[in-house]
Amino acid sequence: MNQEQDTTNSALIRILSVDDHPLFREGIGAIINCQSDMALVGTASKGSEAIEAFRALRPDVTLMDLCLPDLNGLDVLMAIRSEFPDARIIVLTTFERDAEIQRALKAGARGYLLKSMPAHRMIETIRLVHAGKKSVPPEIAAGLAEHFGDETLSDREVEVLRHVAGGNRNRDIADRLFIAEETVKVHLKHIMTKLRASDRTESVAIAARRGIIQL
Repeated sequence: MNQEQDTTNSALIRILSVDDHPLFREGIGAIINCQSDMALVGTASKGSEAIEAFRALRPDVTLMDLCLPDLNGLDVLMAIRSEFPDARIIVLTTFERDAEIQRALKAGARGYLLKSMPAHRMIETIRLVHAGKKSVPPEIAAGLAEHFGDETLSDREVEVLRHVAGGNRNRDIADRLFIAEETVKVHLKHIMTKLRASDRTESVAIAARRGIIQL
């Protein structure tokens, strides 16, 4: 955890940046500190550091990457919000997968930004979230809308799909999950219907692209 210069100016939006890439954190810091109404008060490169930093600094807004070396960013987000329900956290990541975005918003993220977006979009989102609003860019909202109303996979179906992605046959999956092989086939049929896939290989590809499973 790196604690930046603290500020006693209560008018400033105090920001914590969580990302494992030093250059990216420095870039974020430079952009934020150029704003007259913002200050970067701390950074963290790991999930465990992020939780400690939040406890110590109580930032107004936190920028959270999803890929961290020790913990998943969503788990960190949920851990912080379980302790601090009013925490305002913006996911800032490279992932544009609808299932991942839905999980982040369901977990309590107040905003979702892609690292490829221009700096002014990040600044606008920070101000909106600090004002108590939620912010999801139009292009991300459009991706969510594309799958709005789609039936989600059950936990068991996701588990079966992970085993399929691992190259396991139906018989192997049945043995690993202690279920009948026929049950595995039924799960696969439901998976393909929900994902609108023609076979198990396409099911894996669609699920990975949407962030339902990670390969």
